[in-house]
Amino acid sequence: MAPFGAAVVVVLAGGIAVLAARWLPPAVGPEATAPERIPFLGGGVPEVHAWSRFHIRYYAMALLFLAFDMEMVFMYPWAVVFAAEGAVALVEMLMFITILLLGILYAWREGALSWAS
Repeated sequence: MAPFGAAVVVVLAGGIAVLAARWLPPAVGPEATAPERIPFLGGGVPEVHAWSRFHIRYYAMALLFLAFDMEMVFMYPWAVVFAAEGAVALVEMLMFITILLLGILYAWREGALSWAS
């Protein structure tokens, strides 16, 4: 019964700490006297509207990042089984990396990585 009692004490102490951290700072901090709270930039006044649009190049860079991020997701399990599979796994990974490299070279040639134009 002693471990259960200790767990109850820890849960109650954690709950009290969470409630105190939630309700105490607004009651005594500078936010208590602020006329309004803006949930942007940590309470600062925003310079642009939250629904402002981004340039299409940001989306292209995000897609390139996701492509190479997914490459790492595929390379980790390959690295785990590489010793067992041997040369076949090496050839498959080289083909995968070659396809990705051709894609990045094509994007580079088309100017997708250029911010100036």
